[in-house]
Amino acid sequence: MAASVREADNSAARAFLAEIYSHLKIWFDWFLETQRGPVKNSFRWRGRDAMTDRELNPKTLTSGLDDYPRASHPSNTERHLDLRCWMALGAKTMSDIADIVGGPQKDIERYAELAASLGDEKDLSNLHYHKELGMYFDWGEHTNAVKLVRAVDGNGHAVLQRDVQEAPTSRFVEEFGYVSLFPLMMRLIDPRSKTFGEQLEHLRNETLLWTPFGLRSLSTESHYYNKYNTEHDKPYWRSPIWININYLVLDALRYYAGMEGPHAQEAGRLFQELKANVIANIAGQYRKTGFLWENYDDKNGEGKGSHPFTGWTALFILIASDAY
Repeated sequence: MAASVREADNSAARAFLAEIYSHLKIWFDWFLETQRGPVKNSFRWRGRDAMTDRELNPKTLTSGLDDYPRASHPSNTERHLDLRCWMALGAKTMSDIADIVGGPQKDIERYAELAASLGDEKDLSNLHYHKELGMYFDWGEHTNAVKLVRAVDGNGHAVLQRDVQEAPTSRFVEEFGYVSLFPLMMRLIDPRSKTFGEQLEHLRNETLLWTPFGLRSLSTESHYYNKYNTEHDKPYWRSPIWININYLVLDALRYYAGMEGPHAQEAGRLFQELKANVIANIAGQYRKTGFLWENYDDKNGEGKGSHPFTGWTALFILIASDAY
């Protein structure tokens, strides 16, 4: 919004931003303080349940990605990649807004410095990049030797209970999916780098996230792919295609296609192919069912979840209009 206001010289939007700036500042600074991670420039979503024995992987509801697999054992040593990237974008946005509304120069400079620090690719890689795999991940106390097994609780009821068969270790959470795409989506990777080329290769890999209908939320190679999190919690961010994330990826690909570098042409090609896949599937499902859906099945493209869902699935209109 800040960029569009700056470009359009929209006085009404400027007035609105000026009115809410002090509240935005309080909110963002609260996030900086309360979600800070264990090492400099790291962040950790709060609210995970370290005591549960009923979830395959304790949910991270505060992230909005609910059952997306994180470290198997929640702890204060976790480093969450998506939150780091959101904070980099947030700091830049706060600096822009402060400048637009004529805020204090110290605010403009403080947020700009923070954005530069959080957007530093070398620092981001030190905390979140797995060099051997060429992928970005969370970090924490993790093991894949976890499963749900039948058990009897203290009341004599048959339940599914988490069984940990191996002690966790401090490591990357090697689950490639939407979270791994955040450095790409937030434009934090050098378009001329080998790392950027690797991300494009991963993106187009059909074993990982690519489908004829859009990008699935989690790699088919993941230990958690398409698995229930509890006896009743169906996979939510563990295979379905979500349009909000596909929109952000398309936005990034379109941006990188316009940047100088050896991967610009491939970024442009993937942009066109992914855009065509998403539009064709959403339109096809709308014609078939009469609804926009919360998410879409990664195997056949069928609509799933809540419907009609004119929340972020309505981004379909912006995708079709090339409005990013």
